[in-house]
Amino acid sequence: MPSLDSGPEGGGGRVAGAYVQPLLELAVERGVDLRALALAAGLPAHALSPQPESLAAQDYVRLLDAGAQLAEHPHFGLQVGERVKLGTYSVYGLILLSCRDFGQVFQQTQRYESLAHDLGRSALVVDNGVAEYQWNSHFPQASRHLAESVFAGVRVFGEWLAGAPLPPAAVAFSHAAPSDCSEHRRIFGADVVFDAPRNCARFDAALLALPVPNADVGLYPVLQQHAEQLLRKKMRTQAHAGIVAQVGAAIARSLSQDRARLPLVAQDLNLTQRTLQRKLSEAGASFQQVLDRTRRELAQDYLRQRSLSLADIAFLLGFQDQSAFNHAFKEWTGSSPGSWRERTGAP
Repeated sequence: MPSLDSGPEGGGGRVAGAYVQPLLELAVERGVDLRALALAAGLPAHALSPQPESLAAQDYVRLLDAGAQLAEHPHFGLQVGERVKLGTYSVYGLILLSCRDFGQVFQQTQRYESLAHDLGRSALVVDNGVAEYQWNSHFPQASRHLAESVFAGVRVFGEWLAGAPLPPAAVAFSHAAPSDCSEHRRIFGADVVFDAPRNCARFDAALLALPVPNADVGLYPVLQQHAEQLLRKKMRTQAHAGIVAQVGAAIARSLSQDRARLPLVAQDLNLTQRTLQRKLSEAGASFQQVLDRTRRELAQDYLRQRSLSLADIAFLLGFQDQSAFNHAFKEWTGSSPGSWRERTGAP
């Protein structure tokens, strides 16, 4: 099954709902309807309203691109990042607020960043008095909006923690330069380069000793204990998500051969039916839910390929006929396959 995600989180990476909020706020402010945004990103029409507790990381990446396109905004990612606030990072943000200095802030970021999102991971390298903050994306094929949103968010939140403007840092992006870099220089300063080996920001390592004003360091042990519990829960959830991904992949391989049925998929995975059902239940899913989601995602991928007719797609997805496919697709998205293909501008 096609996926944007080639990083270590695989298909199980998530983004917390609070981290999605700035994106949705900006889209609405720019006149984008949330239903249209969801559909353009390949999500069910109702997926964004009410705001979800979390989203698949690959869906968030698609939302960034869909928001930029629908809002006709070349700096959509930058402005999403500028909208971050304390609540955007949930418990992780509260931990940063209880750190004694920026050295500890970076240390805790590396530990708890995944509580906000699985879009990438931060690292800090210090050498000869120069600190380099690196952000390693889990979506190296994503558009520039992803890395730009992350770095703008780091800049804004860092200044909020410091209670004052931070000194300019030399910022480097691995993607190509856009036609207009004025917003990048407004946010990061004059020293911004593109087509770099990695996404990073370099600054005087002395900044790591900068205290966090008004930090409630007494709260740190309590918050850390809570964050560790959340981290363990997240790891268990991701372990459960592994079986869902395996079942989804097995279903995708089996659809066109009319083998996407529970007994046959269980056999492909060397499991009994009862064991497979139990594992899916522990992951909060059923075989039918995984089947429907896999079919929906594949259907949207196929609809983007103009060379495939609706009858072809119905066959590839294992439906008895095109009418059954049309009915199922409308249930998933609120739209017919043909209307969805035209609205999303599939080539």
